[in-house]
Amino acid sequence: MGAICLTAGLIATTLPLQALTLAWTHSIEKIRWEEDYRVVDRRLILTEARIKGSGAGMEPPDAALLRNGVWHYRPALPPLERLRLTHSPYAKDYELCNAGSCRSLAELLPGMADTAVVEVAPCDR
Repeated sequence: MGAICLTAGLIATTLPLQALTLAWTHSIEKIRWEEDYRVVDRRLILTEARIKGSGAGMEPPDAALLRNGVWHYRPALPPLERLRLTHSPYAKDYELCNAGSCRSLAELLPGMADTAVVEVAPCDR
């Protein structure tokens, strides 16, 4: 089984996951976004994204499908080595979800700085 590594400066943790959902709330529109990633060949593959609405600068793409009030689509994004997320005290924290359970970055990386840059990446074997 694969693993996802989270780092924020000197603070780090490992999650025994092969797939995860990255979730956040848009800081202005207050609309939830979700992106599903899975680990393939030490890369993160974005398999689907969802938006619970639209607003300033966040319209769903033309190919998106509306199901139960949520726009579903697949972004055309190449495999990624890592995600870089900025943790901010001025916006609701990112969440990492798996199997119906979500945890904030602050919960996963206790003690990180208020404005830390968090890297999410497949762990090296």
